[in-house]
Amino acid sequence: MTLAGEIIATARQMTALGLNRGRSGNVSARTGSGFLVTPSGRDYATMIPDQIVAMAMTGAWEGPHKPSSEWRFHRDLLASRPEFNAVIHAHPVHATALAVHGRGIGAFHYMVAIAGGADIRCAPYATFGTQALSDHVLAALEGRRACLMAHHGMIACGSTLDEALEIALEVETLAEQFIAASAIGPPPELSAEEMAEVIAKFQAGYGYASSPGEPAEEQV
Repeated sequence: MTLAGEIIATARQMTALGLNRGRSGNVSARTGSGFLVTPSGRDYATMIPDQIVAMAMTGAWEGPHKPSSEWRFHRDLLASRPEFNAVIHAHPVHATALAVHGRGIGAFHYMVAIAGGADIRCAPYATFGTQALSDHVLAALEGRRACLMAHHGMIACGSTLDEALEIALEVETLAEQFIAASAIGPPPELSAEEMAEVIAKFQAGYGYASSPGEPAEEQV
């Protein structure tokens, strides 16, 4: 399968997994000198590889189709984070519900470390498709592989499309669990020391890869 085909397959999986509905969300993947990104306003179910947009890191694109309106944060993330080869943006119900309140996800569960740190931040709101939004996203993703976006949705990044999708699904699961736990009361959190131990295990390859091409030894 071509990279364009893989992007389409990933976008369709997002819908099948409940991470997206309708035409919302977008997907990108690095190429040698730029990146490919899903087009603006296209239905994933009928999308074909020729509609995937090839973009340069300058923001220029080739072909008759317009790139996703969110191409700026895809470009900026891939340009500034060489460990990322894929970026997924989605509007899943639970992660977006937290983002509407401007709330990130603290260390209530050790799997929060899948995003690269002891918490999952929420980027401040800015209008979709703007450089201001991209700047907020880059700051929220410093040292992280996923973040929420206030009044908007979430982003997950990985060394591959599969890894980015796995992280996106786990973040949505954590958001659902956090909301359920919050119905009982404010969820207690693990200590910084406990989260540091989990992060070290993940970075060592226990459960989830921490760098491009690093295999995960086992699921935990």
